[in-house]
Amino acid sequence: MADAVPIDPTATTQEERTMAVLAHVLQLIGGWVAPLVIFLIKRESRFVSFHALQVLFLHLALVVAGAVVVVAGFIGILFAVAFHAGKNTAPLGIFILFPMFWLGLIVIWVTMVLVAVLYGIKAGRGEWAEYPVFGGLARRVLKIGPGGALLQL
Repeated sequence: MADAVPIDPTATTQEERTMAVLAHVLQLIGGWVAPLVIFLIKRESRFVSFHALQVLFLHLALVVAGAVVVVAGFIGILFAVAFHAGKNTAPLGIFILFPMFWLGLIVIWVTMVLVAVLYGIKAGRGEWAEYPVFGGLARRVLKIGPGGALLQL
């Protein structure tokens, strides 16, 4: 027994890696619903809940960014129409603002796809990869340290 290898409590199983990958990839199809379901079902796994919670935080930020883009685009188009009232031609501002509005939404979508693929691959490798802002927040919420170790309180 002296040469027994100690069990690493932060090692991940294949099932945990698969569920973490699903949390990242299924956000492309189901938005925030799939990561929330995975987070609630696999709550006992620190690895899965860490990855799913990061996805949920990302979606919260993307919803806020999307709302800002929509509101800014709507207000911009209203101003373009209001300042062009009484003229018989279409306001030039709409032809500028409408593509900018769609460009903003496309940037948000491309960001989500890139993050889902990149961090899905890392989760499949068993890495505790952190999103730039949301990784630290997820660690604090779950009370885990680097590598998934429980924080000593």
